[in-house]
Amino acid sequence: MAEKEIGKVFIYFAKPGVAALKLTAELKVGNKIHIKGHTTDFEQAVDSIQIENKAVETAKAGDDIGVKVKDRVRPNDTVFLVEE
Repeated sequence: MAEKEIGKVFIYFAKPGVAALKLTAELKVGNKIHIKGHTTDFEQAVDSIQIENKAVETAKAGDDIGVKVKDRVRPNDTVFLVEE
């Protein structure tokens, strides 16, 4: 499986379990992502994407988005798109 870097985590909100990401490439609901950092390393499907608290299906490079994550992430963790 190929992976392509598509962004970085800049904030993690523990209560809702949401990562704020700065995108460098497109991301769609249903895509599989891999988040990797010093102590972070997991894959998951993207169930929802939010931009300014509004649900969207697709986000593009340059967007700041919120994505629900299944585990804790940290600022500067790298987000990869898993291409199956």
